[in-house]
Amino acid sequence: MKPFIEKARLEEIIKEIPTPFHIYDERGIRENFRKFKQAFSWNKGFKEYFAVKATPNPSIMRILLEEGAGFDCASYTELLMANDVLKSFAFDGSPGEKLSPTVSTKSASGGSPGEKLSPTVSTKSASGGSPLMFSSNVTPDEDFLLAAQIGAIINLDDFTHIEVLDRLCGIPETISCRYNPGGEFKTDESGNVMDIPKDAKYGFTHEQLIEGYRVLKAKGAKKFGVHSFLASNTLTNDYYPALAKIMFKLAVELKEKTGISLSFINLSGGVGVAYRPEQKPNDIKLIGEGVKAVFEEILVPAGMGDVSIFTELGRFITAPYGALVATALREKHIYKEYIGLDACAANLMRPAIYGAYHHISVMGKENEPHDYKYDITGGLCENNDKFAIDRMLPKIELGDIIYIHDTGAHGFSMGYNYNGKLRSAEVLLCEDGSHKLIRRAETPDDYFATLRY
Repeated sequence: MKPFIEKARLEEIIKEIPTPFHIYDERGIRENFRKFKQAFSWNKGFKEYFAVKATPNPSIMRILLEEGAGFDCASYTELLMANDVLKSFAFDGSPGEKLSPTVSTKSASGGSPGEKLSPTVSTKSASGGSPLMFSSNVTPDEDFLLAAQIGAIINLDDFTHIEVLDRLCGIPETISCRYNPGGEFKTDESGNVMDIPKDAKYGFTHEQLIEGYRVLKAKGAKKFGVHSFLASNTLTNDYYPALAKIMFKLAVELKEKTGISLSFINLSGGVGVAYRPEQKPNDIKLIGEGVKAVFEEILVPAGMGDVSIFTELGRFITAPYGALVATALREKHIYKEYIGLDACAANLMRPAIYGAYHHISVMGKENEPHDYKYDITGGLCENNDKFAIDRMLPKIELGDIIYIHDTGAHGFSMGYNYNGKLRSAEVLLCEDGSHKLIRRAETPDDYFATLRY
């Protein structure tokens, strides 16, 4: 695995922005998104709603917005951020579709978010769709209210949320529901189990979903969508087609039993990336072709060939185009060999909580023998604060630049402040080779700012 930036260029950036920091490759993100969009161009209404939770930075979001993405939000704060990015400029989204500046998130009295929000301008595009989706669970009232106010497509997670939403602000004309089929999710006839939906907290049961659409229709909804997320970080070209088959059959059943013809089917996320060098990356072109084949097999004969396909990928879009850059700070020789970095699990917690693998390069030593075994650690008072365990690497000297791959999604965003550790900066490597700071590092003043004593 090769870093997307050379050592000499990193050294220039580090003179200005000390490690640790996350860095993102604008060119890589744009090129990857274009390939993804092309893979689903056969579907007239296709739309990717980038999962903000993966990389919640307005600079990254704006890049994706320029490429034609919308945003999938899961919380009040993500809604505020996404809406503010939309407000910041008018842009050409998909061909022929012009999006105009959207709403203010201030209350009617001009006060802080959390007060009752007054109706304002909608975020609808010229074609009638919205660049925002809101997919949440255990959803607070204020989140529903904000989503409704700014015109996001609300994706209900539970049957009981129908009454909650109706009580708060009424049922909107366009509504979506999240489906959980239960059981185990298998990709093929061989019985390959990918995930276990019956153990997941998300979504309506099959019976609840059918009844839910009947209720929503009776309450005035006119355009309907369905959404499902059954597996995470899959490395098979079969996942989306297998999920699509389930969803397309469900769409036909809903039409027969409720008279509802779905406007869109959201395949959500779940398409993964190859974190390990020996893993074979997904082929998004083949995935798109697989979904198209199922679409033509099931929906077209049912007279539903105009259904739009939505996705809400995060990891697949940005993960390979981000890296955590750190410096080898300390070494320790006891029962094992340790290299301690100036970064820790507060900057990248996936290895600590999942045992997730992230490839590591020692900058400038990529071609040297990997004949030293190390645990690569941070400085938290937790023994799971390790980026790698028993990893074979070139000999590391103090001061070496350590490049941790594939942190462009669920890297910075999962950070926290245990031990008073501070979140790092974020840097964008621009297409022209320049760089810019897109989030400064936290300071102790930031950490203390919320305290009252």
